[in-house]
Amino acid sequence: MSGRPLTILQLAANRWWTGSADPIIRVAVGLRERGHRILLGVIPGDRFEAKAREAGFEPVAGLALNARPEPRALVSDVRRLRSLVVGERVDVIHAHHSHDHWLALLARRPRGRGPLPLARTFHNLRAVKRGRLAHALYRRTAATFAVSRQIEERARDVGIAASRVHWIPGAADLPRFADGGDPRAVREEFALGEVPVVVSVARLAPNRGHELLLSGFQLLLARMPEARLLLVGKGETRARLERLVADLGLTRSVVFTGYRDRDLPSVLAAGDCFALMAAGSDESCRAALEAMAAGRPVVARRVGALPETVVHGQTGLLVDDDQPASVADALFALLADPARAREMGAEGRRRAETEFSPARSVAIVEAVYRSLTCGS
Repeated sequence: MSGRPLTILQLAANRWWTGSADPIIRVAVGLRERGHRILLGVIPGDRFEAKAREAGFEPVAGLALNARPEPRALVSDVRRLRSLVVGERVDVIHAHHSHDHWLALLARRPRGRGPLPLARTFHNLRAVKRGRLAHALYRRTAATFAVSRQIEERARDVGIAASRVHWIPGAADLPRFADGGDPRAVREEFALGEVPVVVSVARLAPNRGHELLLSGFQLLLARMPEARLLLVGKGETRARLERLVADLGLTRSVVFTGYRDRDLPSVLAAGDCFALMAAGSDESCRAALEAMAAGRPVVARRVGALPETVVHGQTGLLVDDDQPASVADALFALLADPARAREMGAEGRRRAETEFSPARSVAIVEAVYRSLTCGS
């Protein structure tokens, strides 16, 4: 590491272990390994806090970070952050959501110090706002990070200076998926035998593309009736999706596995290919990156960062439309040619290692921090 260690305050008004959570922890760990001091503020009392502690971070105490706060709670958070900035000699504040972005702006001018550099990561396209208030906020933000090229373009379109917009690639936990996982336990759990299996990992929530995937899978069964689909995840639309599975006559062929965390490498290993039809709340599309890290070919729609993640014909297949027949064709092309699927999976692992390592993202973020603090 060149230069002095920095103290960085990372803020994320998020309580769930979805969306921005894993990328934030991964970058924070990488920065810590480079010698920097990370202060992490998250909504207390849920999975994100628990995961932060597992990673060796003690989240900042005394913060609510409620996106819909009472005025008293908002004032309390601003005071706490100002005290923290002074007492811990923070060098950079890095926000990840709109609420903590505004809090950071209010807290970055503590008494007795000049304004601190403020950075923001945009984890999805809808987070980049237009309008006078957003413009005022972005004008006071020294650097922004975009997790996809589409978000990068949008940030410039809304008026953020190009010099303040930085693309960062998504990242996968490469060591976790390095050995490929053991598929036997998962295949036995769901009585899969040796049949071809499609795995999809996504929160069971609106606009996650499950309906399109199920319709495409239904068409696939006409050509490959023995195929199975594992839907991995939990969420508020599970009951509705279970009814849809029954209505489509897919009960025998589709398995809802529930939320899988500890054995995710084995779940991915149990599949012959991976499918993702929507980007989710973090458009770096971590689920696809993890599938690539696990050596699985990916069938994906051209949304979010997926077109810049999956190389069509090399690490998987990209679907250009929202037609079930297109999804079925892509799935069949991989499941009917296991040798080609394995070759694509191996190439996906190599691509994850070279293009989507956590070290690459951390290096970009660290370089920007250095540029913001070079005079301090």
